[in-house]
Amino acid sequence: MKKIRNFCIIAHIDHGKSTLADRLLSFTGTTTVREEQAQLLDNMDLERERGITIKSHAIQMDYIHEGEKYVLNLIDTPGHVDFSYEVSRSIAACEGALLIVDAAQSIQAQTISNLYLALENDLEIIPVLNKVDLPGANPEEVTDDIVDLLGCDAEEVIHASGKTGFGVENILKAIVEKVPAPKGDENAPLQALIFDSVYNSYRGVETYFRVFNGEIKKGQRIKFMATNNEYFADEVGTLKLKQLPKQSIKAGDVGYLITGVKTASEIKVGDTITTVEHPTENRIEGFEDVKPMVFAGIYPVDTEDYEELRNSMEKLQLNDASLVFIPESSAALGFGFRCGFLGMLHLEIIQERLEREFEMTVITTVPNVSYHAFTNKNPDTILLVNNPSDLPEPSKLNRVEEPFIKATIITKSDFVGPVMSLCIEKRGQIVNQTYLTPERVELTFDMPLAEIVFDFYDRLKTVSKGYASFDYHPTGLKASKLVKVDILLNGQSVDALSALIHADNAYSIGKKMCEKLRQLIPRQQFDIPIQAAIGAKIISRETVKALRKDVTAKCYGGDISRKRKLLEKQKKGKKRMRQVGNVEIPQEAFMAVLKLND
Repeated sequence: MKKIRNFCIIAHIDHGKSTLADRLLSFTGTTTVREEQAQLLDNMDLERERGITIKSHAIQMDYIHEGEKYVLNLIDTPGHVDFSYEVSRSIAACEGALLIVDAAQSIQAQTISNLYLALENDLEIIPVLNKVDLPGANPEEVTDDIVDLLGCDAEEVIHASGKTGFGVENILKAIVEKVPAPKGDENAPLQALIFDSVYNSYRGVETYFRVFNGEIKKGQRIKFMATNNEYFADEVGTLKLKQLPKQSIKAGDVGYLITGVKTASEIKVGDTITTVEHPTENRIEGFEDVKPMVFAGIYPVDTEDYEELRNSMEKLQLNDASLVFIPESSAALGFGFRCGFLGMLHLEIIQERLEREFEMTVITTVPNVSYHAFTNKNPDTILLVNNPSDLPEPSKLNRVEEPFIKATIITKSDFVGPVMSLCIEKRGQIVNQTYLTPERVELTFDMPLAEIVFDFYDRLKTVSKGYASFDYHPTGLKASKLVKVDILLNGQSVDALSALIHADNAYSIGKKMCEKLRQLIPRQQFDIPIQAAIGAKIISRETVKALRKDVTAKCYGGDISRKRKLLEKQKKGKKRMRQVGNVEIPQEAFMAVLKLND
């Protein structure tokens, strides 16, 4: 155990974590020249296309330091705020963390929030200044920023470059010397934490774990403490580039386990594994539950695929524990699921993964957040409103509380004005403004979560020319003046397009939604009125004009009454058609409602 080091890499998105991980792997000889490729640990097509890490990836390296052989377990983590749950899981399995800062971009919002996560778990932090070879790098200035943030000495900051491999040896040396060896008792009852799992269609569920006490042996009877299910450990091993089966894995090490479990719901991330013969009394604590931020309905395009969608979602949930879903039904779309996500990027990724990995085409409804409603009858009883259609009638409603967040934005001092006006437009209130350096400002806002769900992140990047980084965490609920805006098509309410909106913005958003839908809904044989309504009051209307056949074309001259007769006949037909006609809503319409500012 004294020769094991468990560490993770934390940083803001795009600061070069995965590239640096590649250099560590090639330097320790874990990968051969043939196997090497850029961002080796990002093994999902989506990750490679977008250049972001979505999943945390574990891999083991062997390193010889001063004639002694050490085993280093590295867990590479995502940098985007939507995947911070993955980061918290990786941190729970480690004793140390490499904090990577880009020498050109300096410290960003996500760097700070991930650092706090690591410090809460008492991890040893090793600061690394990456990309020092870039022409725009400011190593001296950024080193000073890191020293201010961590309170360490300037000499402790390791200068490195993921591209050229400069400084990699110093990083490995620092890991061996500074990261504490795992503590634990090999002779105590088995106690192991599940920090990730994936579904393999041939072998069932593969569980990744970190052993805190005891050892896990091949063929042993084991028990998962949250579900109380018992299994045989068919195969245990360590995670090199390929899985490497072993006879046993002892305290302090990281490995994988295959039990032949086929049902995804039987394994919970954050659960404790122990043995049936000598079970441990204590479960591993300190593993937080996921708090979904954004809710949206996911429905199969063909209602017959409902069960297949359920299976796909369960397998996906195994790989991404931050996805939460419950069944629901909609009048417009049939049966589907109400899903909880950590943010809009997370929603987008889940939708793409369903299409790519499980070949499921789905319709996503307008995302919203979870509200608390209180009625006049029971002003103390909380009604959870995940869907606008769950909101009680305005006459019965006492108040609605919505979730608020504390948003931290770090930007250049030139963009303070535009960033502030964007946040105030989104009902934000400034709490704090700190100049980290004369050039860079940290702004803190209190904002409603609902306002940042849709296009906030994109617009923030636009107004700051890409120089703003954004991070948030929930602060609780506050009462707000919210109204439910319904969209009526041809007099019928479409529940999938309803939204809960602040009363001050309801009129303008209702008007924009109607205008947007008018452009997207194809013309029919009859007029389609599109209306936005609050309760029974119509606040906006647009009309999709009918496709008309020129019925008077055959009347040359003659009395006007002949033409009128034909037009009246056509009018009656259109009216009858409108009474029985159905309006098909294209898939783009559901997502376009989110992009009202485009």
